[in-house]
Amino acid sequence: MKIVVAPDSFKGSLTAMEVAEAIERGIKKVDEKIEVIKAPMADGGEGTVQSLVDATGGKIIETFVSDPLLRRIKAFYGILGDNKTAVIEMAAASGLPLLREDERNPLKTTTYGTGELILDALNRGCRNIIIGIGGSATNDGGEGMAKALGVEFTDRDGKDIGFGGGSLYKLYKIDLSKIDKRIYECNISAACDVDNPLCGERGASFVFGPQKGASPKDVKILDNNLRHYGEMIEKTLGKKIINYEGAGAAGGLGAGLLVFLNAELKRGVEIVIETTGLEKKIKDADLVITGEGMIDFQTAFGKTPYGVVQVASKYGVPVIAIAGGIGKDANTLYNKGFKSIFSIVDRPMSLNEAMENGSMLLEDTAERIMRALKINLK
Repeated sequence: MKIVVAPDSFKGSLTAMEVAEAIERGIKKVDEKIEVIKAPMADGGEGTVQSLVDATGGKIIETFVSDPLLRRIKAFYGILGDNKTAVIEMAAASGLPLLREDERNPLKTTTYGTGELILDALNRGCRNIIIGIGGSATNDGGEGMAKALGVEFTDRDGKDIGFGGGSLYKLYKIDLSKIDKRIYECNISAACDVDNPLCGERGASFVFGPQKGASPKDVKILDNNLRHYGEMIEKTLGKKIINYEGAGAAGGLGAGLLVFLNAELKRGVEIVIETTGLEKKIKDADLVITGEGMIDFQTAFGKTPYGVVQVASKYGVPVIAIAGGIGKDANTLYNKGFKSIFSIVDRPMSLNEAMENGSMLLEDTAERIMRALKINLK
């Protein structure tokens, strides 16, 4: 019997590999002969670097870059087992958690540090780059990221416009002549799970600006500035970006990646599935076990377990999910391909207790599942 274990991380508790290892131990308690293939997964957000590094035998790289307010910090990214592919979470350099609440100001924050991570990956020989663009503190349209890679943004007097979404109104000229030419040798994918355009009521500023510290007045300024930015891109580079789906992701970083790095925007879980070769692992399996910290109706909106189910369904392989908790309308997932859903919580306990004992609870849950299955499986 072959079982593929393909979970997401349990945020704040266990990495995806740690979840997979705990489930494997539970399976092996019941039958040592069962073949278990561990495939740690992610959806492009927090934990994606670690999951892909673990899945491919890669390594974590630490380097100093600029945070959203241009202070030097130690950040990280991953190089996968092929030594050619870098996986970057922009939040590691340009994320909201890097700032105190009173420091949040998308008029000033920049994606420059994300560009520095890309530059470091280029210097280490990577030519395939995966970028997760969730959790940003920025609203600069990727101007800072592009600037770190050599793009020049100047005003009417030929002076640099500065950093942050508040400075984009000054933009008069975009000069690509000094961009790092190695970018053109790269295949770049951005994990993007939103379809927001750059500007307007559904754009980066109106939808995501407030959570990054923008006041109602700031939101209007930021939206107008991004529109000017988009218009200058169209005028200078001939690329229509303002209404492009996903251009508004991460404060417009989606637009910057599309325009300056020729990136392709994809669903995060799709990138992870492709990178880990999950389909090849699943196609001849007897069972797939997936999971995440909380499973509910939102799981079907592109989260990791749903991506796993979609792959398994192509080959008629049943999928069981294990979760830290089972939330609202999780039963709707039975119509989406899940055969059963289990919670690791086996008695009344606090969230902290569940998180502290997550590994043991996962192991015990996997063991119970396998004992039930062994009733009919030979």
